[in-house]
Amino acid sequence: MSTILSSQGPADALQTKPERHNSIKLWFDRLLSKSLWRQFLILGAVLIAALGLSYFLLSWSGAEWEAYCKKNDLSMWLLPVYLLIDSNALNSLYTAGHVHGWMLFASSITFLFGAFVFNGIIIGIITNSLERRVEDHKEGHLHYLKSGHFIIMGYDEMVTSFITHIFTRHPKAYVLIMTSAETVSIREKLLKSFSEEQMKHIIINYGHRISSEAYHDIRLEAAEEVFVVGNHGKAAHDAINVECVDSIYRYLSSDKMTQRPRSITCVFKDLDTYAAFKTSDIFGKLADLGIEFIPYNYFTGWAKQVFVKCKYQDFDNPGKEYLYPKVYGKGIKPDDEKYVHLVFVGTTNFAVAFAMEAAHVLHFPNADKAKTVITFIDVNADKEKDEFITRNRHFFEVQSYRYQDLSDPDHPGESIRMPALAFKGEDADFLDVEFEFIKGNVFSMQVQDEISRWAREHNEKQYLSIFLALADQRENFVMGMNMPDDVYDNEVPLFIRQGRSDNFVTNLRSADERPEDKRMDYCTFKDGQLQTKKRQARYANIYPFGMNETAFSADDHSLRRAKLIHYLYVTANYETCQFQSILTLDAIPAATIWEKANDSWRKLPVALKWSNLYNAYTIRTKLRTLRTMRGLDIEDSSHDYDMLSDEEVRLLAKVEHNRWNVEKLLMGFRKPRAEEDKYAHRAFAGNLSQNKKLFIHHDIRPFDELGSIAELDREFTRYIPWLMRMTETNT
Repeated sequence: MSTILSSQGPADALQTKPERHNSIKLWFDRLLSKSLWRQFLILGAVLIAALGLSYFLLSWSGAEWEAYCKKNDLSMWLLPVYLLIDSNALNSLYTAGHVHGWMLFASSITFLFGAFVFNGIIIGIITNSLERRVEDHKEGHLHYLKSGHFIIMGYDEMVTSFITHIFTRHPKAYVLIMTSAETVSIREKLLKSFSEEQMKHIIINYGHRISSEAYHDIRLEAAEEVFVVGNHGKAAHDAINVECVDSIYRYLSSDKMTQRPRSITCVFKDLDTYAAFKTSDIFGKLADLGIEFIPYNYFTGWAKQVFVKCKYQDFDNPGKEYLYPKVYGKGIKPDDEKYVHLVFVGTTNFAVAFAMEAAHVLHFPNADKAKTVITFIDVNADKEKDEFITRNRHFFEVQSYRYQDLSDPDHPGESIRMPALAFKGEDADFLDVEFEFIKGNVFSMQVQDEISRWAREHNEKQYLSIFLALADQRENFVMGMNMPDDVYDNEVPLFIRQGRSDNFVTNLRSADERPEDKRMDYCTFKDGQLQTKKRQARYANIYPFGMNETAFSADDHSLRRAKLIHYLYVTANYETCQFQSILTLDAIPAATIWEKANDSWRKLPVALKWSNLYNAYTIRTKLRTLRTMRGLDIEDSSHDYDMLSDEEVRLLAKVEHNRWNVEKLLMGFRKPRAEEDKYAHRAFAGNLSQNKKLFIHHDIRPFDELGSIAELDREFTRYIPWLMRMTETNT
C-alpha cells in the first residue's frame, strides 16, 4: 500500500482531492434535499442568526429601544422577534412616533430581514416540500405499507399476470412492486390492465431487489407472499433472481424477525436453471424459516395452461377466460388405435418446454396400440436433436426416436427409427411417449406435404395439434394464416405464439367460429351423388399462446390434489401396499386431514413435491379418459365420485405407471443397468436399493414387470374419486 502511495507525485495527490468549496456545496445540497425537517432545521438556524443580528443592531442603535420596551412593558428580547415575524410591527413603531434615528435604521433592517426569511424562505420551503413530496410519491420513494401486503420484485410484462393472480384470490389486497425502472411509465402501463379502483391497491416503490437495505422500507418480513420476477430482458436474469433470494434469506434469517412471508415464488428464464431448482433443494434453507420456495418458469407455465388447465385469459379483460381445445379430442378409449400427435415448428424454449410438459401429462390407456408422438420441425433439427437428447439422455437410453431429413427438395429422406442409446429388447421402448425430429423448412413443399398428410389423418388415425413456436413472431403469424388447406378443412387445432396480446388471433377465431346449427355447407359431387358436410370458417380453430402479460396462472386445484396425494402415500402401509381405507378417511375430519397434509408438504423435498404435482396435473386427463371409457362426454362430471371397477383400476393403474416412468426419466433418474438391477439380483436387493439416492430407480420398467409395488398404482387409482371429493369441496 505504501509503495503505491509513494509512487504518486504531488500533482496526482492534488487531483484526487476535491476542492473544498465544491465539497461544502455538495454537503449543503445533500442536507437540504434529504427531508422536510432538515429544511426547517436550517430555517431555525437562520432565525437564531437573525435574532442575534437584530439584537446587536438594536443595541448598537442606542438606549432608545430599551426605553421603548420599558414604557410598553415589553421584553427587550421580544421586540426583535416582533420585528422579524410581524409585518405590522415596524408600522406601529413608526406611526407611534417612537422610532427615529439609528433605531429606525436598525428596526428597518430587522424588518426587511424578517420579511425575507418568513415571507420568502418559509413559503418557498413549504411549496418546494409539497412539490418534492409529490415527486417522491410518483418516483416511488415514499413507503406506506406495513403488513399483509404482497410484494413483487422487479418489473416486466409478466407482472400484470402476477397482480391479476393476487387480486383474483385477494380482491382487496395491496400489491407492492419494487423496481429500479422508471415508476411513472410503469404506472401508465398498468393502467391499461387495471381499473382506477384496483390501481389504488398497487404501490410502486423504487429500489433494487438485491439490496437488502430496501427490504426494511417495504416491510418484506411482514408480507404475505413475495414474487421475485426480475426483468426477462436482462441477460443475467436468473443469476440476479437467485442473488435476490439469497439476500432475502439473509435478511429474514435474523433472530429479530418475528414475521416472515408464507412463500417466495422465483421466476427463472432458462429451462435448465428451472429444471435444477425443480429437483434440488438449493433453497431448502428457506424451509427452515417456514417459507415455501416455489420456482416458476414462463414457458412451462404456459404449457400447463394449454395441456392442464386448457384455458387462457383475455388480455383486455383479465377476468374473462377462453377455453383451449383438448389435444386428445373427445377422449381416448383402451381399444383406440388413434394417437395424440403434437407438432412443434421450431425448437425454441417454448417448443422444448411444451414438449416436456406434454410428455409428463399426456398418457392414455391405449399405449399398447398407439403411443403419443411429439414431433419437432426445424431447419437445424440434426443439431437441435442432439442437444435435446443430451438434455434428456436417460429418457433416450430406453426409448427409440425417429429422424427424417426433408431439407433436400430433390432427395427427401425417409423416416428412420433410431434405436435407444443404452437398452435393447424388452428393456427398451416400453414408454408410451416417443419423439420425432424432422429437418426442413416449414415453408418448403416437402414439409407442407407432410403436414397435409397428417391433417388428412386427423380424427381418423390421430389427434393432431400444431404449435407455431418460432422465435420470429412474424413468421409464426404468416405461417398460421397460410397453412395447407387440409389443416383448416379438417379443423386441426393450430396454436400460434403471440408476444403481448391475444386480441388478433382470438377475434379472428371468434369471427369464424360458428355453433353447430349455423355452420356452412361444404358440398362435393362424388360417385354420382351430391354430398354435404357442415363446416366452420377457415380460422375457427386457431388459438394464441405465450402472451407475456397473461403468463402466470396458478393451479390451486392441482396443488391441493398434490398435497393429498402425498398424504395418501405418507400414511400408506408399505408392507401391504395399501392406503388408509375410505371409511377411515371419511371418519377423520377434513380439517385434520388438510392440516396434516399441509404440514407434511412443507417438510417434503422439492423433487418429491414436483413428483406429486405432476401426478396431480394428470388427474384431469385421467378423469376425461375415465368418462370416455364409461361412454360419457369428456366434460360430464356427474359420475366422477363413483367407485372405479376392477377393469378401470387395472387400465388407469397402468396409465399411472407409464406416466411415472416418463416423469422419473425426465427429472434425472435412470433405469438401472444389468449389474445394478435389484430384481435380477434379489439376494442383494437391499444393497442395490440404496442406489436410489444416486437417482437410479429400479421401478423404471414395464408395468407388467413390477413386483408387489404395482399395487400402489392400483391403490392410488381407486382413490381418484376421494381426491375429487376432497378438492372440489375445498376450492
